[in-house]
This record gives sequence, structure tokens and C-alpha cells, in this order.
Amino acid sequence: MNELLDAARKAPSAKNTQSHKYFIVNNKEIKDKLREHGAFKQDFVNDAPLIIICCADPSQYPKSADVDESPINYAYIDLSIAASFLVLRATELGLGTVFVAWIYRDKIKEILNIPKNYIIPFVIPVGYPAENPAPKPRKNLDEIILMH
Repeated sequence: MNELLDAARKAPSAKNTQSHKYFIVNNKEIKDKLREHGAFKQDFVNDAPLIIICCADPSQYPKSADVDESPINYAYIDLSIAASFLVLRATELGLGTVFVAWIYRDKIKEILNIPKNYIIPFVIPVGYPAENPAPKPRKNLDEIILMH
């Protein structure tokens, strides 16, 4: 777990704000409480040995001429970059992960006592995959690159 979070910690962020926070759920009682309150719709989230609640605090972004009036945009972007670093490290270690955004944020905040000003765009369940799925098809580079 520390290797995953350390990878996320090393990610860049706007103005080096590092507003991202991670609430780690691996306690059965807490997981049962989240399940009981329907915080996650997907059983695979509830069944994962580790659930990483990915949060950010938009209020930490400084006011300046080069920051737009919606610091929440920076919080979403920075957290997504950091979480991608985390997921890539998990893959290197043979762990399975998935970004899950269909969640009940208010229930999660209430149960885990997460501050109201934090955003929770997604959670990442982590575990060892039950099977090795085939790689998903990806578009060719010429389908996603536009040269000017």
C-alpha cells in the first residue's frame, strides 16, 4: 500500500499544491458499514481487500493571476494525475485496480468523517485479480494524434 501511495505522492500538481488526500479502507467493520449504507453499488468494490478513497481539497489552491476562478478544476486534474501514478505502480506490482466514480459521496464522507470541503471524484479498489483479462483494444496512434 505504501508503494502505491508513494507513487501518487510523487505526482506533479498545480503550483505544487499537493491537495490530494487518501482515506484507506481495509478494516472489515468500516467496509461492512459502507456496504450497509450502500456507499458503493458494485460488489467488487465492497469485496476488494483495500479501497482507496481519493480526495482533494480545492480550497488549498492559492489565489493568483494564473489560477482561474474554479480551483476545483485543478483539484480534479491533480488528483487524477496522482491516482494514475498510483494505478500504474499497482499494475507493476501485479495488483488489480479500477477507477470507480459511481459512488455515494455524502455517505462516504459521513462514515469516514471526511471534511465537507473535500471532493471525492472516485475510489480505487485494489486487490489481486481473480483472472488475467486480455488487454482491451486500443486505438492506433494515427487515430488519436492530429498533426498541424
